[in-house]
Amino acid sequence: MAEVTKEKESKLADPIAASIDPATQEMIQRAHDLGIETVFDRAVNMKPCAIGIQGICCKNCAMGPCRLPLPKGGIIGEDTRKGLCGATANTIAARNFIRMIAGGAAAHSDHGRGVAEVFLSVARKETDTYKIKDTKKLISIAPHLDVATTVEVDGEVKDRNIDEIALEVAEKALAEWGKPEGTLYYTKRAPKPLYEKWKKQGVLPRNIDREICEIMHRTHMGVDQDYKNLIKQGTRAALGDGWGGSMLATDLQDVLFGTPTPLQAEANLGVMKEDHVNIIVHGHEPILSEMIVATSQKPEMIEYAKSKGAKGIQLGGICCTANEIFQRHGVPQAGTFLQQELAIITGACDAMVVDIQCIFQAVANVAKCFHTKLITTHPIAKMEQNNVIHIEFDEHHAKEDAEKIVRIAIDNYQNRGVEVMIPRHKASSIGGFSVESIEYHLGGSFRGTYYTLNDNIINGRIRGVAGVVGCNNARTRHNEAHIAVVKELIKNDVLVLTTGCNGIACAMEGLLTPESAAVYCGPGLAEVCEVVGIPPVLHMGSCVDNSRLLLAATEVVKAGGLGNDICDLPLAGSAPEWMSEKAISIGHYFVASGVYTVFGLHLPTEGAPVFHNYLSNELEKIYGGKWDLEADPIKHAHLMIAHIDKKRKELGIDKARDRVLMDMADRQALGA
Repeated sequence: MAEVTKEKESKLADPIAASIDPATQEMIQRAHDLGIETVFDRAVNMKPCAIGIQGICCKNCAMGPCRLPLPKGGIIGEDTRKGLCGATANTIAARNFIRMIAGGAAAHSDHGRGVAEVFLSVARKETDTYKIKDTKKLISIAPHLDVATTVEVDGEVKDRNIDEIALEVAEKALAEWGKPEGTLYYTKRAPKPLYEKWKKQGVLPRNIDREICEIMHRTHMGVDQDYKNLIKQGTRAALGDGWGGSMLATDLQDVLFGTPTPLQAEANLGVMKEDHVNIIVHGHEPILSEMIVATSQKPEMIEYAKSKGAKGIQLGGICCTANEIFQRHGVPQAGTFLQQELAIITGACDAMVVDIQCIFQAVANVAKCFHTKLITTHPIAKMEQNNVIHIEFDEHHAKEDAEKIVRIAIDNYQNRGVEVMIPRHKASSIGGFSVESIEYHLGGSFRGTYYTLNDNIINGRIRGVAGVVGCNNARTRHNEAHIAVVKELIKNDVLVLTTGCNGIACAMEGLLTPESAAVYCGPGLAEVCEVVGIPPVLHMGSCVDNSRLLLAATEVVKAGGLGNDICDLPLAGSAPEWMSEKAISIGHYFVASGVYTVFGLHLPTEGAPVFHNYLSNELEKIYGGKWDLEADPIKHAHLMIAHIDKKRKELGIDKARDRVLMDMADRQALGA
């Protein structure tokens, strides 16, 4: 086995200090024993740039990079720091911040575009590989795109042909990326007061691509030099992501692949099996992974695996591809973002199949040390290393491409070299809580409603709701902040909605089971979970599915009793271990939607105190939501709880209500 070469002075990560997860700790130690470098070691040896981390380094022209460090003791009097062109720290930080929004919005929205293109191909009957699985969801989203679902014939209203609806939805959806006039259709799904705020502020996105492009223009040297005007454009682009590209991606994926409903699986590296062909799918787009799931379950493929000496095929997911196939098929989640190298280090990974986003180039180096076949599949995401196989995935040949990939993995099973070492750690989990399934879980099988959730918030059993999302970051202890924040919230009767790698971290910790409520929750939330049979942490999907959280909040507003806008709700957002530009875009569209949003670690704005204050305080006066920052996970959770309590007080529901045993007459009076 070839070793990854390392500098003599390189330090090794302490497995215990690097992660709270025992499976991860075991694999880090195994990597050390085999002489293989991982992200945890690189984090020890490479420190972040102290100026860049504060957002005050500008490299947008060749006169730079211009670095504007904060003076010792902070700013006293006027801030005189300037780049060569005269750009202030506020201008530089705002430019950098909205460029991150542009990068994140581009990533999620381009994902959505890819789904829309496949959906259009299906609607045109150009492929028989994919079919519309959820016509009910199609009918529900059509009016939001101004697509009629009925037609009048001879004075009689009849249901419109489903194929006609699908084609028009596909065309209208795809046009949202580049239509020449108007604003995005989906922004009207927000509560009316919120929509009117956006309209008044002039931040309704015109189309998805235009807002991203305009950020790049405005942040070019010598264009927009007003931090308030810059963040206004950042808001337009972020809303175009959250209420546009991401929301369209989620909806169209549900129509194509099925709207998630709760199902059970397992999570952590222990889901891999030594006597099976192990295929790890990693990335974000379910267009590929859906076909890998279907192909790996074919009897002829299982028989082919057995002919090579394996007992079957074990599929596992890393990152948001894991969330996609977990919520629709119950495929186990092998790990979070930071565990991608470790899945290969088990020695049991016969193929790692990747598409887009959050994929380390270093997995190619680790794969060289083992028999693992690393397969890239997307035209915009290739790797330079010569041991990487590229099989470009095409929806018109999806079955053939998927079969080719699965056969490569099966053929590779016999090539395992070093001793296989799969950690035994794994946990049961339940996921698949879409907006629709939450409605019926709480409201009943025959009449779905969010009123029950609202009622339990009003009566105090549920203190409030928190959306806890986001990646891992190797600059902090793996999963520690995720789990500490979530446990502190549910201990204080806050119901948690989760997506992305936070969802996987919670699954690994055993927090995605109804039984966990009795162990970790306060008495009110525990009672609700026991009665309804839900976990205290509801897994709502991948990071692109954060739009589900926006729509769930909108449904709570519609159900009544908790104000007229999202900013009125006892609701807070959190990204304890954020890492990518996508997180900044997500955070900002939640803030602009009226959600108090706390990030862990740091924000790349702290080197510009005036701009940082604008995000942390002034935006709340405009949109009702604001940014906050706290690295300590317990303090982080209590900032959220304090905000929830503030909103409860404003709504007049902060006083606990006595429980009354009601007779039939009382119940009849209520319904009168």
